[in-house]
Amino acid sequence: MQALFALTLVIFGGQAEAAKSDGCEGGGYSVVFPNGTRSGAQESSVPAAGVGSSFQVVGLYNTFEVDAATFGIRNYTFTGAPNAEDLTGGAPTVVYTSKIPNHRGLSLNGPVSVEIDGDALVLERTGPGLNMKIQAKDCAAGGVFQMEPEREDGASTDIVHLLAPNVFYFDNPRFSNPPVLPLCTPPNFTPECYPVPVTPRVNWANDLSPRFVGRDSPQVATRLSQLGGLSSWRVESGGRMGMVTGEDAVEVAPPATDCTRNCGAQNRVRGKFPVLGFPFPVPQENRITPRLP
Repeated sequence: MQALFALTLVIFGGQAEAAKSDGCEGGGYSVVFPNGTRSGAQESSVPAAGVGSSFQVVGLYNTFEVDAATFGIRNYTFTGAPNAEDLTGGAPTVVYTSKIPNHRGLSLNGPVSVEIDGDALVLERTGPGLNMKIQAKDCAAGGVFQMEPEREDGASTDIVHLLAPNVFYFDNPRFSNPPVLPLCTPPNFTPECYPVPVTPRVNWANDLSPRFVGRDSPQVATRLSQLGGLSSWRVESGGRMGMVTGEDAVEVAPPATDCTRNCGAQNRVRGKFPVLGFPFPVPQENRITPRLP
């Protein structure tokens, strides 16, 4: 039987409580194209001829490479830049070797839209029958990345996540045997409490940092397979695959609501729900095997 906790969701104007910004202090991206670098607050468009086969997104706290024709990404890395919320112990740490969407013959060939606003980035590109959007936050932890495919034919898109060699998926035992927690107690909770099930949780971690933890965050998406170093997902048109890191990845919270349009990458909802954490080092029996097919 699923354990039930009475939890509180604080609502302001129909939106979840604003995320804390301490993990994003000083964050901001530059996007490096073959024809030049885009940085600073802007909404601009890079002509298709200037996009190249790939381009680099460089932030203070995270960086990754984008494949221009698919909007798949390679080498998503936390830089280890100094921050109170750093997960890496100050060492550059690759999380994902790649996140690759299968567009089944379609490709992106239009200009790339670039929107930079503080620590937030939105990239978008279209091609015949296809639109792809990447939203990212240059923060040391929190909800920092999501990929959103949309097809003209309304079909789904399969996305494969390959973790870096020293990162692994595991079944978090804290979510299988949740501890007894004080609930609905001020100041962290309001009187409006409702039951949220504590369900099994797959996280990723490594053996190097006791704070390094995250999870794949689907929205209108279904997991197809799960191995120790690889997961695959079927994302409905207009849905998204996100990444949540740090304490946000090991808190009890309701699943993402269905959203297929203008679904923003969110950062930090700490303080609303109990944080169950994870054991470090992760016991071998909780690590998912085999690692790869």
